[in-house]
Parts: sequence; structure tokens; C-alpha cells
Amino acid sequence: MRDFKKIIMVLKDHLARGKEIKILDKDVAVLLGMTQARFATIKKRNVIPFEDILLLCEREELSCNKIFFD
Repeated sequence: MRDFKKIIMVLKDHLARGKEIKILDKDVAVLLGMTQARFATIKKRNVIPFEDILLLCEREELSCNKIFFD
């Protein structure tokens, strides 16, 4: 299973959708439906927000396996 920092990279790739644009942590926070402050705290602690990510997967029709596993 990936750690949260690697999961963030996968989510940034999803947001970029193959384009060469810079995706910031605040963009990922918005995608997950949380504040930037909460996102910064869980990133610092390396805590995976499973519920937020699973809700994102349902909303965006993403595979959880692609996000959580190599």
C-alpha cells in the first residue's frame, strides 16, 4: 500500500489528466473536499484520509486500487 505522499502524486496525476500543468496541494484538498489546513495537517502526519478518498473514487468513478496500491 502506498503512503499518503505517493497517493497525493496519483491524485495530482488524475487532476492533470495528462496535461503538463502544475497541480498544487490546495487543488488536491479541494478535490478531496477538505480545507487546506486539514490537508496540510494530515500530509504532515502522513495519515491517509480513507473516507475522503473513497468518496472521491465514487464521485469520479475511479478505481481505488489505482490510488492505494502500486
